[in-house]
Amino acid sequence: MAGPMHCSCFQALVAALALVAGLQLLYLALLSGLHGQDQRSRYAELFQGRRPLPRDEHRERLKRVLASGGLLDTSGQYRVYRDVLRGDWDGQRSPDMVLVTHTSLGNLHHAQRLAERWQGPFSVAVFAPGAAEVRLAVTMIYAIAALCSPLRQLAATFFSGDVARLETCGDVFAKLSRIGSRWHNYGANASYPNNLLRNVAKKAVGDHWALVVDMDMVPSEGLREAFLALRNDETMPGVFVVPAFEIRHTRRIPGTKAELLRLYQVGETRPFYEELCPRCQAPTNYSQWVNLPAGGPLRVAYDVEWRDPWEPFYVGPPSAPPYDERFKQYGFNRISQACELHVAGFRFSVLSDAFLVHKGFKVSGEFHPQKDAENQRNKGLFRQFKQELKVRYPSSPRRC
Repeated sequence: MAGPMHCSCFQALVAALALVAGLQLLYLALLSGLHGQDQRSRYAELFQGRRPLPRDEHRERLKRVLASGGLLDTSGQYRVYRDVLRGDWDGQRSPDMVLVTHTSLGNLHHAQRLAERWQGPFSVAVFAPGAAEVRLAVTMIYAIAALCSPLRQLAATFFSGDVARLETCGDVFAKLSRIGSRWHNYGANASYPNNLLRNVAKKAVGDHWALVVDMDMVPSEGLREAFLALRNDETMPGVFVVPAFEIRHTRRIPGTKAELLRLYQVGETRPFYEELCPRCQAPTNYSQWVNLPAGGPLRVAYDVEWRDPWEPFYVGPPSAPPYDERFKQYGFNRISQACELHVAGFRFSVLSDAFLVHKGFKVSGEFHPQKDAENQRNKGLFRQFKQELKVRYPSSPRRC
């Protein structure tokens, strides 16, 4: 039987998931061989029960979205389904702040921890690189909608097999965790389109602030409300940098800066990518940030100039340029967007007490075998990208 703490965590998760802004689904059309009418007929069987089912808004939305056949991205390689799942958030608060992220099925289980901490609207783009993966993704998305919402109960006859055996929200994420244990984001047969996924998820945000993070990162407690209380200077475009850290797997993720600093002082946390690419986060100026007094209202602590190869995580306005979707797999996908922000004239302001934490230290041995080759390929694309920025922003004195 679950104890009081488990129930409390579950209730927090339920409250957070009830506010989901939208869940997007994206898959590789060329590999799956499914598109147009074939798509509509292939997935129709997901919604055919053995006996009539009660009306379910989540099921009806899924039926409509899948029946549309989706839309191809600009490359013609990926098929995108938008608003697969939509929660109770109506976007009426202006401005609001939405957490934006992306994932494969292998990392979707991290949504539980993310939702518990964020406690606000978020938008997720899910990548499924083939017909079997799309079916599983749709199944698990429906399970989240049915079992992780205080307003829904699972219709026992909906979907055969796996979902019929899931009884609680905990069951859903336990299954997703098992899927993740045997899943690899960067498979040999499908290029993971990081930037396309970010753009797909960000589009659901509309005219609101967006914190774009990776699925396996967790923000500090109360970040959304603290940020919305800031008085922002609108005279110059800018983004608000959130320093990112890594923490040992054995440690509990801190919620406040004071907790983070105690772990930092004993080497249990460290700057994100400190071992793999210290230059990629160095301009954040961690030494200055950790020496700022902890506590008090969230504020802008200091401004920094962008320099190559900085790839900060940040809260950005709707006017932030989209990510370049040509960057796939490993390398330069976030750097390219930060570079464009710089050339476009955006200011980078570091927030005083806000932070992100990645569970586990990033080390070189944990990456897939093709990492170095992908990085070199994207490095060449980045050179081309920088030349294109000169044409896109001819009057800008900034270069990268």
